[in-house]
Amino acid sequence: MINIVLVDDHELVRTGFRMILQQQPDIRVGGEAGSAEEGLRLIRTLAPDIALVDVHMPGMSGVELTERVRRAKLSTHIVIVTVVDDARFPKRLLDAGALGYLTKGCNAEELVSAIRQVASGRRYLAPAVAQQLALATLDGSTSPFDVLSSRELEVAMMLVRGKPLTIIGEQLNLSPKTVSTYKQRLMEKLHVDHILGLAHLMTVHGLLDAPNHEVGN
Repeated sequence: MINIVLVDDHELVRTGFRMILQQQPDIRVGGEAGSAEEGLRLIRTLAPDIALVDVHMPGMSGVELTERVRRAKLSTHIVIVTVVDDARFPKRLLDAGALGYLTKGCNAEELVSAIRQVASGRRYLAPAVAQQLALATLDGSTSPFDVLSSRELEVAMMLVRGKPLTIIGEQLNLSPKTVSTYKQRLMEKLHVDHILGLAHLMTVHGLLDAPNHEVGN
């Protein structure tokens, strides 16, 4: 039996996934979460085989959730489900530790097939995404965020949500000075001078899905 938790801030999306998956004799939906923070608690508590995770949610993002599951060496495999189909973004998510990538435009058959494949320990990429990744490799196109370490990406995503260095440090178990160093390093790598520029760059490359995030300077 493949045990799954659903992590998406849209209840209708979770309901749709649940209706599809509960028809499968070898799949069981053991829990649902409307935020990544709640999803992480579910993963730690239930230790499911797979977590279907949306990228863009209020608070912690799907990227951060993926990073934390990997760093904690939890056994749960992450399958990202999002509307974003830019190949540069999936590559960054796969680098962060996701084992599967689906777009919300996939059909029920693909969803079930992807879950079974990831549950067996194999990576799954939506066909369109796999093609884009291959083309991106051939023409040399990359995302500027590919140069960031996993920790730098996590700090960047917290910065654009307006979190002060002290809070970021508390959540990541780092000193404010260390967080400041990460901030300086990542902004140098991305060639941006302020958080608004960072937020804009993230929006352009699919790491933020709205231009109205509260950001500091």
